[in-house]
Amino acid sequence: MIKPLLSKIRPASGISHVLYLVLKALLPLLVFVLVRLSFVQLALVVIVLAKWRMFAMRPRFWPAVFRANAVDLIVGVSTVLFMTHTSSVALQFGWALLYSVWLVYLKPKTSNLFVALQAAVGQLAGLSALYLSWANGPLYGLVFLTGLICFFAAHHYFDSFDEPYARLLSYLWGYFGAALAWLLGHWLLFYRELSQPTLLLTALGYGMAVLYYLDYHDKLNSPLKRQFIFMMVAVVIIVLALSDWGDKTV
Repeated sequence: MIKPLLSKIRPASGISHVLYLVLKALLPLLVFVLVRLSFVQLALVVIVLAKWRMFAMRPRFWPAVFRANAVDLIVGVSTVLFMTHTSSVALQFGWALLYSVWLVYLKPKTSNLFVALQAAVGQLAGLSALYLSWANGPLYGLVFLTGLICFFAAHHYFDSFDEPYARLLSYLWGYFGAALAWLLGHWLLFYRELSQPTLLLTALGYGMAVLYYLDYHDKLNSPLKRQFIFMMVAVVIIVLALSDWGDKTV
């Protein structure tokens, strides 16, 4: 249902399409320059304005189109936040280069595998940027935004599989992410730049996504399923066991 809507806002020719391609090519460079000039808020505005075609549809279609573009917005905003957390020109330019790869190569892909990669990148980038930028923020804010990021990533993932329960599964994953954030937010721990909720949600989310992908393509068997489940449980145990629960960050 979303794909036909998106096709209507992707003109194949005309001045709007030319402007879109130009903006797409210059967007990472423009964001890099704005961050270097300390115009961070303006860089965020540019990220949002780059999605102006979302509003070319009738207002009743806006929620559906926004959900379809949410992962792209998350990656863009996360890139700006990553840039602001370093003063190194090389690292900031590196983030801009990665954002270019996202816009030019990964984002336009529509196969199941690449859409799954888009969702994975969106969730990892969004959660990493959230906890890196707002670790000292109110717990309810972390809980809400964690659930929202997980919901949009899951919805983006299931949308490419024509899953009839996509919305329900997305809400469940969002709720799980929010619940985990609430539980671990009282003892928010970091492993260098990655927070504990980010690591756990990444390990569990990626593992379950791979299981679903293999099952959807009839490539999942019992030994492989047990192997992935064992790996996910092992990662969770290792992360929790090696955590210094006496060192409370928040």
